[in-house]
Amino acid sequence: MQLYQNQNIKIYNSLTGEKEQFKSIHEGSVGMYVCGPTVYSNVHLGNVRTFMSFDVIFRYLKYLGYKVRYVRNITDAGHLENDADVGEDRIAKKARLEEIEPMEVVQRYTVDFHNILNTFNFLPPSIEPTATGHIIEQIELIKTIIDNGFAYEVNGSVYFDVHKYNESNEYGILSKRKLEDLIHNTRELDGQSDKKNPQDFALWKKAEPAHIMRWPSPWSDGFPGWHLECTAMSTKYLGEHFDIHGGGMDLKFPHHECEIAQNQAAKGKSPVNYWMHANMLIMNGKKMAKSTGNFILPNEIFTGDNPHITKAFTPSVARFFMLQAHYRSVLDFTNDGLLASEKGYNRLMEAVKSLSELKTSDKSSIDINAWQQKCFEAMNDDFNTPILIANLFEAVKYINQIKDGTVTITKEDLETLTKTINDFTFDILGLKDDTIQTNTGTDKLSGTVELLIKLRQEARANKDFALSDKIRDELAEVGIKLKDGKDGTTFTTN
Repeated sequence: MQLYQNQNIKIYNSLTGEKEQFKSIHEGSVGMYVCGPTVYSNVHLGNVRTFMSFDVIFRYLKYLGYKVRYVRNITDAGHLENDADVGEDRIAKKARLEEIEPMEVVQRYTVDFHNILNTFNFLPPSIEPTATGHIIEQIELIKTIIDNGFAYEVNGSVYFDVHKYNESNEYGILSKRKLEDLIHNTRELDGQSDKKNPQDFALWKKAEPAHIMRWPSPWSDGFPGWHLECTAMSTKYLGEHFDIHGGGMDLKFPHHECEIAQNQAAKGKSPVNYWMHANMLIMNGKKMAKSTGNFILPNEIFTGDNPHITKAFTPSVARFFMLQAHYRSVLDFTNDGLLASEKGYNRLMEAVKSLSELKTSDKSSIDINAWQQKCFEAMNDDFNTPILIANLFEAVKYINQIKDGTVTITKEDLETLTKTINDFTFDILGLKDDTIQTNTGTDKLSGTVELLIKLRQEARANKDFALSDKIRDELAEVGIKLKDGKDGTTFTTN
């Protein structure tokens, strides 16, 4: 029996605004699509936070025994500036500014994206399709939408007819926006005169003479609309109707709203059962923006080379920090938050490493099975990583109590505790023990600190507490923390 058969997962569905019991379309299998990056610049920390949320969801579903097909695309064409239907392609603009080929831009920032996600210990998706690799599928999809009467061609461009669609469907069903309100709040922009209505969006755009990225189509040499690629690729690899579609909150409208409309217009059905949206990341209580200097790149967290942080932090500390906020909550990225997370992360790693040293008894005075169930319940409740982490720290308390002899545990319960805390910490949350590199240090550092610990012990034996405290305090100042216990003194580095 697979673990998922005993678990009752509830997912907050953005479509209904409620937590719903998760039931996959096909028993034992899950299809999940997440909108990936537009690769024209270094990956933004807010994007990392979104992809991290779905990495944990992917990990948990796999852990429960589901066969998960996780598709996350790469947008390498068609995404115009300001998410509009007019203007310059973001990748083509970067290529023009740097005087390189658009596909050089794509390659450079796709590599950066993968490197950053690998550093944060993300699992790769099952399939990572690109927009440019699926031009034929997008053209065929447009043909179907035209044939079904929901799109029109004018001057080589093709537009989705939102008003026609809204006669028999509900445009705005996901974002809870009414077409009447959109009409009232829309002003006609230059360059939109080809459209029947300002709310219509591009399925195919005729390329201007200077536009580099172009492909032949029945309507013109041009390029697909941004929204179209996700409909084409998600349904190609997951079917016309699949389980989960995820992305950042900023994609709910218009991107995901347009995806629903395209699929409904082409296939006659809504594409997805559960729409999931990760909330935004802010920094020091404000929107993160390069223009204001309130900004940090993921790599700068690891090097400490940013004025908003006081030191470098390991990838696992940064990951641990982000997972302490629920994916649907706004996350405020601060130096103080990272410092606190580092302390908590080190406590957790220290406890996990000490599990093998715990002594067992013929009786347990703690209910490990009840604690284990609380860990599952946290993840089953819309993947609530903050509650899971709180439960892991409850286990840290148990471990310290077992060390001190104030509670007892049987060998069987210790095996359950060990497996569960390792599974949830490493397999599901995706943390790594970075302290293996930073806490033990080199042999020379370890030997030096051990010598200082020995000198401190001698000072204490001679009642020279001033020297003892001086050794402890000065080591702390350089990031080496001594911890006295029943079995002697150990050290960690921060």
